[in-house]
Amino acid sequence: MAATTEEQIEEVRRLIASIPAGFVATYGDIADAAGLSSARTVGWIMRTDSADLPWHRVLGASGKPSAHLAHRQIAKLELEGVPIKEGRIDLKKARFHF
Repeated sequence: MAATTEEQIEEVRRLIASIPAGFVATYGDIADAAGLSSARTVGWIMRTDSADLPWHRVLGASGKPSAHLAHRQIAKLELEGVPIKEGRIDLKKARFHF
């Protein structure tokens, strides 16, 4: 597997920063928009370089936040008016299309 380039990292960061309040994107959405082969690469980038980004607007494909972040993430998304039902984000209504 090829190493992730600085350009790819910056593109992922740019895409995450472009998600407006009230919307979300999945790791896969971002990977597709950035031309990456795997959503896991987006996850890796976020784990290492996303403290200054709206990380709470990025979810897994199920629309359910990661267990260790769920309370904080849901709280932030609720404040932005993202539709949430039973701990899951309604991706049909809230998904941002790049």
